[in-house]
Amino acid sequence: MSNVKSRFQFKLACALLLFAMLISALVATTDHLRMRDQAISNTDKQIELYEISVRNALDTLDKAYAIFGESLTRSMKVVSSELIAKYEADPSFDDWDFQSLKDAYGVDVYIINEANTIVYSSYSPDIGLDFDHCCATLAKILDERRADGGFYQDGVDTQQHSGQLMKYSYQATADKKYIVELGYSLENSPIFREFNFARTVDGILRDNSSINEIHVLNLGGRRLLGSPEAGPTLEGERKRAFDAALATGRTMEYREKTDRETTIYRYVRHESQYDDGATKVKILEIVYNENELNAVLRVNTRMFLLQLLGILVVAAGLSMLIADWVAKPMYLAFHDSLTGLKNRASFEDDIREALAKSHDSPGLLMIDLDNFKIVNDRLGHEAGDRLLRGVAREISSAAGSRGFAYRLGGDEFVMLLPSAAPEEAEAAARLLLSSVRRAIDSEAESYGQELTVSIGIAFAPEHGDDPHALCRSADIALYKSKKLGKNTYHVFEPADDPDAKEPTADS
Repeated sequence: MSNVKSRFQFKLACALLLFAMLISALVATTDHLRMRDQAISNTDKQIELYEISVRNALDTLDKAYAIFGESLTRSMKVVSSELIAKYEADPSFDDWDFQSLKDAYGVDVYIINEANTIVYSSYSPDIGLDFDHCCATLAKILDERRADGGFYQDGVDTQQHSGQLMKYSYQATADKKYIVELGYSLENSPIFREFNFARTVDGILRDNSSINEIHVLNLGGRRLLGSPEAGPTLEGERKRAFDAALATGRTMEYREKTDRETTIYRYVRHESQYDDGATKVKILEIVYNENELNAVLRVNTRMFLLQLLGILVVAAGLSMLIADWVAKPMYLAFHDSLTGLKNRASFEDDIREALAKSHDSPGLLMIDLDNFKIVNDRLGHEAGDRLLRGVAREISSAAGSRGFAYRLGGDEFVMLLPSAAPEEAEAAARLLLSSVRRAIDSEAESYGQELTVSIGIAFAPEHGDDPHALCRSADIALYKSKKLGKNTYHVFEPADDPDAKEPTADS
């Protein structure tokens, strides 16, 4: 019995452990995913905070130029008017000394023709610059300003070749053939020194290793503010992300994976509140990595695994403890406490299930020890219990893997063969007669000759198609075997039934 109970307890513990593991894994995984999502969300919020800081710095710079740069705008407008008048007096730019003009006015002078190409300039590297080719958006704006003929000034922009921060103004000649562009360097101005955007960027880069670079890009995708050089022109996926952010106003990202890390390029459209020129719209480029995030996720993963391991260990211990608590009452509910065989409750469930399967032909063996009372009366109940346990072992062994053994009470046993031919049932009965004989001789040798076993056999559906009828037929066959001299088996026959009707003369 102890082995059977141990197996039952082991199965129960395994079932409880599996259930506990599933629940524990679900809880731990849910918590891990929550922590992962929180870490990702915190990273996104941090990037958004840096984005806000950059925006605020840009707005501060634009506001400073809007408030304190009016005199510069007026000066550039006066210079533009004088150069327009000079053109009317001398329309041949070949005769102009552009370096002298720069020295006199303190600004670079550019002449843009109808094809939106710089044809003359005091800054020679920009001569030949084709805005239709490099800066289509600005070229469209130049066409509109040429057609209007008025004076226009932009906010902070960058010089194409040097990357120097500049303020540009534009005014078309009266014949609309040219645009006179003026460029004033801002980097040496008191305003720029006081409201230095680069310091804000440097502070962000210094304080956070997740931020690789921060740039402000003009409409042509060129860097300005904080970059001593113009930087490379955007290409490929980065250019497509830039164009999408510029056109739609939505924040766009492009992820570039390498062996060392994943770099994310984030593009954010920014519209100045204080700049109404062509430089009103800029794109923030925030280049960052996920090294810190990945480090946090690795720590979370280790914590998750340790937490899961701890939970599983506790769950295993609790499962074993609970199984030990409940195994015995659950086991005894369906098993005989003395022999370990299944009890009457199990038998009733199993026989109903066996009869419900129409394709099987169950065989039922009712087994009874003859004269068992002698053992209890003469040797005591302890000896009787040992004999019952020995008989139970032999019946269980004879049932094998294809049958089930039960103790209904006292010295009454049952063997159920869910699917058996008559010859198989009879072979099992013969095996039982010999094996139970050995158990009797071993446990009650003094009275062994007086103890025998009788077996009654019935089959479904011919001897009964419900539990009550089949058991009754097996009982009748059992008592028939007793009448035949005991220590034998008998297969039920209709004639054995005392309640069977006698055939009439007409039948």
